[in-house]
Amino acid sequence: MSSRDYEGKIVIVTGAGRGIGRGVAEAYAAQRAQVVLAEVDPHLGTEAERGISEQGGKALFVPTDVRDPQQIVALMIRVRESFGKVDILINNAGLSRFSSPYDLSVEMWDTIVNTNLRGAFLCAREAAKMMRLQNSGSIVNIASTRAFQSEENSEAYAASKGGLIALTHALAASLAHDGIQVNSISPGWIETQHYDELRDIDHIQHWSGRVGHVGDIANACLFLTHPDNRFINGTNLTIDGGMTKTMIYVP
Repeated sequence: MSSRDYEGKIVIVTGAGRGIGRGVAEAYAAQRAQVVLAEVDPHLGTEAERGISEQGGKALFVPTDVRDPQQIVALMIRVRESFGKVDILINNAGLSRFSSPYDLSVEMWDTIVNTNLRGAFLCAREAAKMMRLQNSGSIVNIASTRAFQSEENSEAYAASKGGLIALTHALAASLAHDGIQVNSISPGWIETQHYDELRDIDHIQHWSGRVGHVGDIANACLFLTHPDNRFINGTNLTIDGGMTKTMIYVP
């Protein structure tokens, strides 16, 4: 991958203030892209913008709550007015809450689904309106291995991530005529804060011998959106160190 492959590209990353979103934004900035940080928390957004700028990257923080359709439209208007186009959209904004299905309120269900699923659709739709004008663009939805396997009390989150994978191949079909590529990534255990505190057992249960880094997902985003990889379309890339393929027997 050349250091100039992303030079001049306009990349929107939602939920870019921390964790996977910030790591992805930093990775594109390091490749000389102009990164738009769509983040609901003004402190995190400002901090991420400053951090990227201090490393010599180009970043613009645009306060955005993806639960609000009007804020998504405003985000895209800001991008169009500032840069005239968008080349890549990373739908990363997500919310996780765990509650017994007996206690899960309609309000919390709607908050999770509207953030993780509806917000991704609306961001994709509004970005695609610009992408189709240039007959090119790439969208990556950050899903989860919880779309395929679950633990108790995760109904809303699992449903939103499963829906996101289905949305990915539906959008890929609908937007293909406009030159827009759509894929998703399902991360497994990606430790974003306390990696040094992990135990040996946390690492060795992965076939890859370690828990995932944010950089593992950032590298996958760079791969899927690289111009040489346009033939990858409508697919989901699972990045979990082998966890979802592990056979487990109880002795």
